Amino acid sequence: MSMSDPAAPRATPLRAVHESLGATMTAFAGWLMPLRYAGEVSEHQAVRNAAGLFDLSHMGEIAVTGPGAAAALDYALVGHMSAVAPGRARYTMICAPDGGVLDDLIVYRLADAEYLVVANAANTAAVAAALRDRAAGHDAEVRDQTAEYALIAIQGPHAARILAPLTDIGLDEVKYYSGHRGTVAGQPVLLARTGYTGEDGFELFTGADGAEPLWAALAAAGAGDGLVPAGLAARDTLRLEAGMPLYGNELSAELTPFDAGLGRVVAFGKPGDFVGRAALAERSQAAPRQVLAGLIADSRRVPRHGYPVTWDGVSCGTVTSGAPSPTLAAPIAIAYLDAEAAGRARDDTGSRLAIDIRGRPEPARITDLPFYRRPR
Repeated sequence: MSMSDPAAPRATPLRAVHESLGATMTAFAGWLMPLRYAGEVSEHQAVRNAAGLFDLSHMGEIAVTGPGAAAALDYALVGHMSAVAPGRARYTMICAPDGGVLDDLIVYRLADAEYLVVANAANTAAVAAALRDRAAGHDAEVRDQTAEYALIAIQGPHAARILAPLTDIGLDEVKYYSGHRGTVAGQPVLLARTGYTGEDGFELFTGADGAEPLWAALAAAGAGDGLVPAGLAARDTLRLEAGMPLYGNELSAELTPFDAGLGRVVAFGKPGDFVGRAALAERSQAAPRQVLAGLIADSRRVPRHGYPVTWDGVSCGTVTSGAPSPTLAAPIAIAYLDAEAAGRARDDTGSRLAIDIRGRPEPARITDLPFYRRPR
């Protein structure tokens, strides 16, 4: 398939870099992305012990600007965006009127009347369209700027010391969930401290033309400090160990934030109405029908998305994400379980909880999320 074919996945500004590094490339959410370089286990371990370099340019960047931007986002999203101080960021969600999650987002307030909404790649167009519709009547402009950006993340315990000599931003002053404008290796960036790996790290939003020199400078700076390029496969096992949800797995339009145990992101106390308020208020008062739990398999067989979970041989839930855990040296999974069965499983010392892996029940133990927390 030609890359000029409109059905072909979009290439990020770093495509040539990935190919020169011998990456295995894959289509993901409409983009051509590096799946792995040397191997996902070694890349995963590098992020846990040193640092990894990720191309996240597939993520969507949507600017919401104007005097009415804060009010528009307060109405459009479940979070209290007008309460976010300039320079800070917030994890939030955009929901349908029935409370279902359309996407989970990170929103940066860059100035009083300037926000940057970061959406999941597969949902960017839908989120931008919903924001435009919901901003009607507010003095705000919504622009999908994804094509103008490259996004590079450096994650891991060595990330700050690799990055510090390259930037004019004092990293000690960069708080978790904040964003600062400055330069890295001479390239103008928005430097954020969020992440999706369970480790400390930074995200660098820059112009598409600056992606290759910025990647090269970071790779050179980290060459003697264990930094390696890391692909989507390692990103997935890292976020799974950290218990972080993935849209399409743990989150969907059929689930509300409360179903996912993330009701805390819904700001009922903010003034005015917001899309989904009534449905979410009703859902917040209901007993949980299911809970999101961690599972550790007692065999070497790996649970995957969609596999049934059973209690005493009776279906009690479904795996949403599963993979071998390099850190725990065991297969792990996140699953939605019936609340009653989950409660019983916590007190069980036998093997009554199991994951049906291709027709064979494999014993599993329930555990709280996350599976992994970085050392303090």
